[in-house]
Amino acid sequence: MNEKLQNILLYAQIGVSILVVVSILLQNRAEGLGKMFGGGGEVFRTKRGLEKFLHYFTIVLTILLIVISLLIYKYVS
Repeated sequence: MNEKLQNILLYAQIGVSILVVVSILLQNRAEGLGKMFGGGGEVFRTKRGLEKFLHYFTIVLTILLIVISLLIYKYVS
């Protein structure tokens, strides 16, 4: 594998990993520990606005991270 391409993929993986962590940390900051275990009264509610964007953005970033990781694995082996 070309070393330049390998470095680009590694830096992209680091960048996407940081974005995944940040997008996860930005989601639902105000929820307490009770909601985590099923309490809080709300079983389902619709995501709107920024919350919806962050949800889909996190999914896209996670898929991108998996693809980059598989590409690195394929070309390094």
